[in-house]
Amino acid sequence: MAKKGSILVVDDEDIMREILQALLTREGYDVRLASAGAEGIELARAVPFDAAVVDVMMPGMDGLATLDELKRIDDDLPVIMITAFASVETAIAAMKAGAYDYVTKPFKNDEVLVVLRNATERKRLVAENRALRQNLQERYHKFGNIIGRSPRMRQVFDLIIQAAPSRSTILIQGESGTGKELVARAIHSNSQRSDRAFVTVNSGNLPPDLLESNLFGHVKGAFTGAVYPKKGLFELADKGSIFFDEIGNIALETQPKLLRVIQEREFMRLGGVETIKVDVRIVAATNVDLHKMMEEGRFREDLFYRLHVITIELPPLRERKEDIPLLVQHFLEKYGEENNRKSLELTPDALDLMLEYDWPGNVRELENVIERAVVLATGARIGTELIPDQVRSRPFFQLPQVVVPPEGISFKEVISDFEKRLIESTLETAGGVQKRAAELLHIKPTTLNEMIKRYDIKPRRKKSAANGNGSAAGRPSPPPVAGVQKPFEVGVPAGVEVDVEK
Repeated sequence: MAKKGSILVVDDEDIMREILQALLTREGYDVRLASAGAEGIELARAVPFDAAVVDVMMPGMDGLATLDELKRIDDDLPVIMITAFASVETAIAAMKAGAYDYVTKPFKNDEVLVVLRNATERKRLVAENRALRQNLQERYHKFGNIIGRSPRMRQVFDLIIQAAPSRSTILIQGESGTGKELVARAIHSNSQRSDRAFVTVNSGNLPPDLLESNLFGHVKGAFTGAVYPKKGLFELADKGSIFFDEIGNIALETQPKLLRVIQEREFMRLGGVETIKVDVRIVAATNVDLHKMMEEGRFREDLFYRLHVITIELPPLRERKEDIPLLVQHFLEKYGEENNRKSLELTPDALDLMLEYDWPGNVRELENVIERAVVLATGARIGTELIPDQVRSRPFFQLPQVVVPPEGISFKEVISDFEKRLIESTLETAGGVQKRAAELLHIKPTTLNEMIKRYDIKPRRKKSAANGNGSAAGRPSPPPVAGVQKPFEVGVPAGVEVDVEK
């Protein structure tokens, strides 16, 4: 059997050490024993451990003192306190001192194994997160707070490294909250301009005249209130990078002037006649379909193709859910540090909710959920009660609103069509796992499998709202049906079964 990890057991009772050694060894752990706190400390200094089980009541150095020393040696080491003298005061003291969990004698074997399994998994995630960031810094230099190990994110990292050294314009596309500005900063940090300015322009938040004044500056007397000359953001970004956030919001009358700067690398201040040359790297970002805007006449075609030299597509979080545990750990550490709440972790049930949710607000929404949980947490473990309602709610599906036309409509066809769409939507929510989809629909897996065969349902990838093929939450809009108007969303309440077996 492959070893699951190394465990330090510190207990002054011979029989308890033997019981724990037999239990943990049989489970596949490599176990080292110590009969006193000082002996356990020496072992921890000599050998790295994945977790420690420490008795509270020991002669000499007691469990709390041992815990304190173990955390000094390895702050990431999860320590499980175990004692026959259970009390609220002792538990609180142990948790405040940094204990991972607290188990009382006589304990159930399964209880110890579950706590230990969760503890070693947390230690693994922390180490993996740290190693990932270190590897990224070594391979990709300065990547800031971009966290991810999924294939989609590795493609993003590779594109950043390939594109950063050039002076080409880069367009970053992705839904709101996916981290477009972080990618823009990473491009700047990995370029030869990294020691120069990185200037952010909040496109479209200002009227065209004021935006142009901010971009290009103005001379004295250019307009009412222009008492002094002013440098624009392009001048401030000279030899550096300028980032246009949500460039699709820029007014049509401003777009030709922006195009000229990109093409000629020069501009004039408002009210001025002098041409000012700049060497600026332009990075733009958008959460809308610029190509569609171009076709509708709301975005200039020549500007679109000038921006579309190198394109980086940021995937929504629902399409890279394997990154969620790393992101959760990153934000737990970030906000734990800010709030002086170290060694926090999510319970398995809370993490399951995170993995099941589609995250329409992407990484930004996940970050907000974790920050809220850290602030409100009263203990070291964050449970489902601290997860917002929208994350805990059941998945939604699209229910068509049916209007019967004068010529009538086939009841059987409408019901069959709805059943098929419901199953397809639920399968997408369940990531294609039929067992999970059956649980969500409150039907047997065999029943669901029969219906999948009956309707010839094929697996399909989720489509994001960024490409115009889905709703804002990533659920694809169903095709129209005769007599069916636009869909509205309804949820399946907990405990209510959907009768689709007949």
